[in-house]
Amino acid sequence: MSDAEVITMGCRLNLAESSALQQQLGDNAGDLIIVNSCAVTNEAVRQTRQAIRRAKKRRPTARIIVTGCAAQVDPESFAAMPEVSTVLGNAEKQRPDLFLEKSRNADILVSDIMTIEETAPHLVTAFSGKTRAFVEIQNGCDHRCTFCIIPYGRGNSRSVPAGSVIEHVKKLVGQGFQEVVLTGVDVTSYGHDLPGKPNLGQLVERIIRHVPDLPRLRLSSIDGVEIDERLFDLLTSEKRIMPHVHLSLQSGDDLILKRMKRRHNRALAVDLVARMQAMRPEIAIGADIIAGFPTEDEAMFENSLKLIDDCHIVHGHIFPYSPKTGTPAAKMPQVDGAEIKRRAALLRGKVDSKNSEWLNGLIGSIQNIAVETGGMGGHAENFAYAQLDQQADEGAIIATHIKGVENGKLQAEIIA
Repeated sequence: MSDAEVITMGCRLNLAESSALQQQLGDNAGDLIIVNSCAVTNEAVRQTRQAIRRAKKRRPTARIIVTGCAAQVDPESFAAMPEVSTVLGNAEKQRPDLFLEKSRNADILVSDIMTIEETAPHLVTAFSGKTRAFVEIQNGCDHRCTFCIIPYGRGNSRSVPAGSVIEHVKKLVGQGFQEVVLTGVDVTSYGHDLPGKPNLGQLVERIIRHVPDLPRLRLSSIDGVEIDERLFDLLTSEKRIMPHVHLSLQSGDDLILKRMKRRHNRALAVDLVARMQAMRPEIAIGADIIAGFPTEDEAMFENSLKLIDDCHIVHGHIFPYSPKTGTPAAKMPQVDGAEIKRRAALLRGKVDSKNSEWLNGLIGSIQNIAVETGGMGGHAENFAYAQLDQQADEGAIIATHIKGVENGKLQAEIIA
């Protein structure tokens, strides 16, 4: 096992890349700590710095290398930290040899991410025990939402060829994984840079067809405006695609969406969810929502609060807005920080209420649970977490009867 310790901040894609890096380093890394940073919010950057300082206190002799989006966007600030030996960019993250060079000291090696035209030569994958694998199919983003720094950390959108994805999924199924999650920075932009310009719906269709032994396929966060008819039909009719859609909504107010440079409006989001749930009533909706975007007044905020009801959002990621230097939104009139926190708390409370109502509505139903680490629980197809009444084999998919809800978890009785 490698002596390298990888500390991962932020998204599932970072987690997948960290997993791949650790596997590639093998046992040659020596006394090394790699911090895979996140730049999505100021809080994420602060937590990255905190993780670096804690790691050095815990292992004072270790070399610390910082990589990831925060390192890509602002390498000098991390190189200036006394705990840091080297800063590597997101493109350099894909080169294990750079992490093994012990001569570097406060060095910065960060290339222009906008010039990168290919994904990593390997398919990066993260694992949740022996049950679920997260597979990167796409990286980067071509859109420029006014609040987001991530395109400057990840570069332009680029996709993994479908044949490579399918072969990788086949291997994962052969290794016993029951569920594969397709992940990336902007998953629904998949394919426009590949020959023939395939899209996400075509990729999903090919995976379903060519990997018949895959029980469960799930998508990470998707942009509703890019769900075409093919993908919509798959999400609403293909039983091996999980009834769980996480939408990048960000706001429920049309003027704020326009100022964010989002490509959808409120009506599109509400209509999309209504059509999906009409075709497949069991679909559970998740969403990202930002609280306190610049210029958001109380009426605009209320529109976001109402969106949780209108779109039946039961899995919510609520982000208090924080200005990122270099983004247009940072120059807009800002909402008071205390008010942002209040609005974020109200949004979280509303999602918690919807989640509780939804979970209680599942009492009495039959749910198929993919058993996770420890054998005493796992996620249903709709991504509700269930606690089992007895231990089961990790990696198995078992039928259960839902008897109740405790502490936000379904209480599931295994059906003999």
